Amino acid sequence: MHKIIRALALVYACCVSDSATAQAADHQAKPTIVLVHGAFAESSSWNGVIAELNRDGFRTIAAANPLRGVASDAAAVSAVIGSIGGRVVLVGHSYGGPVITEAANGKNNVKALVYVAGFAPDKGESSLTLSGKFPGSTLGEALLPVARPDGGQDLYIQPEKFHEQFAADVPAAQASLMAATQRPVADAALAEPSGAPSWKTIPSYAIYGSADRNIPPAVMKFMAERAHSVKTIVVEGGSHALMVSRPEAIALLIEEAASAQ
Repeated sequence: MHKIIRALALVYACCVSDSATAQAADHQAKPTIVLVHGAFAESSSWNGVIAELNRDGFRTIAAANPLRGVASDAAAVSAVIGSIGGRVVLVGHSYGGPVITEAANGKNNVKALVYVAGFAPDKGESSLTLSGKFPGSTLGEALLPVARPDGGQDLYIQPEKFHEQFAADVPAAQASLMAATQRPVADAALAEPSGAPSWKTIPSYAIYGSADRNIPPAVMKFMAERAHSVKTIVVEGGSHALMVSRPEAIALLIEEAASAQ
């Protein structure tokens, strides 16, 4: 009887070990997802997306975007990418788009770019020049400039206009919290020209809302077509805050980008 028990225990241990090894190998095989927030948001805006990705076995990192300038912000994100041993899918929201476009340059482990209601600039373009390429943005009327001690200016969205402007398809109570925790962007960052566009050499994917009031949908359509996006999704009625209002759709597109690499 003792021999039978020992044999069964050995079989169980082997099965558990094999299962753990298989799970570890599967986890290792999946690219790490690096999520970069944009202006007027912060890292926790990705929480819903992270929950979806983690449930499906992806390692995720929501990088802190300083929102000070494209080159310096990209350097900060590039350092995060450099700390990751394996493949990376780089995801950027809004102003995070120019940041990931620059951060991916020279990083051979970045296998895909995903633009979530984000700018995908060509060399010399800025967030400001792109947002004005087609009509439709009402962001300028909603901004609250705050002078900094260094002589620069930070830009916020006026709290009373945040829900309608930034996150119209998010419940009002949640949008109110987002307005209170929004992080400002330096006005110079929105005007800073971008460098070499990594989307010319790295496969890109795009998703945006048809009711975006920050970046005109026509601009995002133009950028996705110019980048020859592998896949572009237009969320009907979607606001600028898609990562909060439609996390499942965002996660599905990221996973599609990850599985193609």
